[in-house]
Amino acid sequence: MSSKTSTAAGEVILDVQHISLRFGGVKALSDISFNVREHEIRAIIGPNGAGKSSMLNCINGVYTPQEGQITFRGQTFSHMNSRQVAEMGVARTFQNLALFKGMSVLDNLMTGRNLRMKSPLLLQALRWGPALKEEIAQREAVERIIDFLEIQAFRKTPVGQLPYGLQKRVDLGRALAMEPSVLLLDEPMAGMNVEEKQDMCRFILDVNDEFGTTIVLIEHDIGVVMDLCDRVVVLDYGKKIGDGTPAEVRANPEVIRAYLGTDAAPPAAAPRATSPVTPPLADQRAAA
Repeated sequence: MSSKTSTAAGEVILDVQHISLRFGGVKALSDISFNVREHEIRAIIGPNGAGKSSMLNCINGVYTPQEGQITFRGQTFSHMNSRQVAEMGVARTFQNLALFKGMSVLDNLMTGRNLRMKSPLLLQALRWGPALKEEIAQREAVERIIDFLEIQAFRKTPVGQLPYGLQKRVDLGRALAMEPSVLLLDEPMAGMNVEEKQDMCRFILDVNDEFGTTIVLIEHDIGVVMDLCDRVVVLDYGKKIGDGTPAEVRANPEVIRAYLGTDAAPPAAAPRATSPVTPPLADQRAAA
């Protein structure tokens, strides 16, 4: 399994500034700031309850933070709904699969093309005239994603009948069908075995390299994070405690304390040429 090759980062495409999020009296996020550069793979890591998924939910409009703002491609907003964010070019996968289990792989991916459909809904339902031509074009785009993800043999299979690892691949495919410029991945490898993780790592690298997609991911397998990502931001109990390259984060004393609960020196880094699923920094606090 190859690790990410070094690629010059572009301009800042996503800028998160001073985000604070509260649920009643509970602070989920406190004054979080970081940015994402075009074409990079950016990780958000942290122990259980650190606020990682809440941060993604703020970025894609599921939650509205009480303080702070997010700038995407020069446009700043403090409140935007999920559809508006999607229309701007941000797609999202979820930690808990939200696929249509009774629908085929092809039809699940077609739902990701919804924003690309211009014909009126009635004509789409009737599959008549321009709507039929448009549907054919959208299906061709989906077929290319199916080929890319190597799930051709399952294209007509109901998603609920697929193994978990393949369902996660379909979830990725549905997000890719939106043709996003920024892809948010919420624990894309959760629950996978070693072989499935290696496959998913390869697809993430290919999406970043071949499609030029900027990726922000949450992942508990620290070996994966250190091998795949250009930069890492670390959260703990809703606060940012680290931000930098994998090497910088791995040597950060605050990060070591958050993960190991100790002031011990950081463990030796695992060789980057080996499997990315062997953690160089053990997560002793259970994954969310």
